[in-house]
Parts: sequence; structure tokens; C-alpha cells
Amino acid sequence: MKFPSLAPSLLFATIITSSSAFLPSFSHSHSTVSQAWKKKTDDSFSTQLQSSEESSNDDFMASLQQRINQVEKRENKVPLVILDCMLPRQLMKIQVKNPLLMELVRTQMEKENPTFGMLGMAILTTGEKINLTTGVEVELLEKPVFIDEGVLMVLKAGRRFMITGEVDNTEQGWTEARVKYLDFQEQEEEEVRKSDDRMAVARAIMKAKELTTPNANMVNNVSLVDRWIELAKENEKRPEQIDELLEELGEIPPEDEPSERALWVGALINPLPSLGVAMEIRPALLTATTAEKRVEIVCEGILKSIRHMDGTSKMW
Repeated sequence: MKFPSLAPSLLFATIITSSSAFLPSFSHSHSTVSQAWKKKTDDSFSTQLQSSEESSNDDFMASLQQRINQVEKRENKVPLVILDCMLPRQLMKIQVKNPLLMELVRTQMEKENPTFGMLGMAILTTGEKINLTTGVEVELLEKPVFIDEGVLMVLKAGRRFMITGEVDNTEQGWTEARVKYLDFQEQEEEEVRKSDDRMAVARAIMKAKELTTPNANMVNNVSLVDRWIELAKENEKRPEQIDELLEELGEIPPEDEPSERALWVGALINPLPSLGVAMEIRPALLTATTAEKRVEIVCEGILKSIRHMDGTSKMW
């Protein structure tokens, strides 16, 4: 039987109180000896109980830490799917005819938060295609529809992650790996603390600000983002495509969050499905290691896309 933490003290008090009724009667001359004996007994009990409590606490904390480690271990090992390179906030509506993926989807839907890891591919300058080791966690937003030996899914990209452990195949057949979830605020703070160039993040903030401030090189002095949106609406593949995209992405992050702002712009100019008016920059954004590099990638990407759409410098 287990007792709550206060039980040993209460039990000890009960023992002393009950035992006093059975102690032999000593004369007044023996009172000093009796008190000394009782004090020694009290000290002995207290020492034993204190030692027992400390041992119990140590065992409990060790057990608790073990359970925490087990939970973290399970939570950071995720199933992986190579479909497309997605950025946080992006939505993907897709139909897939792949028995293994269908089984994975069925399994994940049994969980409270059905998710899996999404990875894309990058094409090197040599033309070689490689699987990225940085991706995003995607959530199944709606109940998948299984039809025609396939599955219809709506996926929303969330947290970024980086594969940190070996990639293994599960008993069910799909791939799993241990990952580390990435946080831009922590990364940028670490840049400031550890980088040799402590002004790099400050420069990234200044460059990120240029994306939404009036630009003398744009028609009517509008910002780069506003000009891109104007031109993209003229190149929509269906009515209200850009308005729907903007609703999906939400408000652009503030300039003092340069990495988040860069990913937002990347998701804007490389939407799903593609508009075909910008270079593919999502793999570069996911693998960039500094805030300044991420902002540089989107600044170059959005400017080239604008020049392509307004005809001043066609890319294809």
C-alpha cells in the first residue's frame, strides 16, 4: 500500500502517542533517563524516516525523468513522406494513389493530432536531385477521403524540423526518423550570441523591412510585396486565387522577425499549386542557416518575379 507524502510523519506521530501508554512507570529520579531515552528514540525515528523520504523522492524523480525522456523520444520520432517542399502556413490539396501512404494516413488519423513529416527535394547545379533533411510537420486538416484506390487530403504545413538521427523503416513499411523542431527566435538569438558577425540579424531586419516599405523603383512607389500581388492577380490561373492565398497565409510577420517574414514571402511567391511566375526558392529557404541569408533569398526571388511578370526581364 502506498501512502501520500505526509503519511510517514502521521504514522510516526501515531506510533509515539500509542506507545506512551505502554511505557513503564518510572519514579521522579528516573525522569531524566526516560527523557533522554525518548529523545534518542525520536531522533532515531526521524533520521530513518528522513532517509526513507529522500530515497523515495530520488526514486520518484528518476522515474519521472525516465517517463519524460520516453515521451520526448516518441514525440520527436516522426513518419516521413517525400512529396513536395512546403513552407510553414502553406496548404496542399492532393490526391495520392499510394498504398503505403494511405495506410500511414489511416494510422495517423487515429491520433488526436494527425501529423507527419513532409520533405522535398533539391536540384543541385549539377542536375542531381537530393532529398532534403530539413522539412515541415504537416497536419491533416480535414478527414481524408478514400476513393478510387487513392486518398484525397488537405495538408497544412506547420513547424520546421531537421533530421538528427538515423532514418529507419517501420514494421508497417513507411520511413521514420528522429527530428529536432526548429524555432526562428531561438536561432536568431543564438546567431547574435555566437556569431562572429553580431550585426547580421540587424541587417536581416533592415532588409526584411524593405519588402513592405514604399519602393521608388516600383510603379506608384508601392512596396515589393504589394507590387508582386498586383501583378500576380493579373496572372491568376483561376479567379480570386491570390486573395485565397493571402487568406491562407494570414498577416505578414513583422520586420523584427526576419526569418518568419522571409518564409511568409517565400510561401507567397511559390504557392501551391504553382503560378509559374517565380523561381523555386523553398528548398533554399528551408536549408538556409542564417536570417540574413533567408531574407536575401526572398528579396532576390520576389524582385526577379516582379520583373518577369511586368516584362522587364523575362526568366522563361
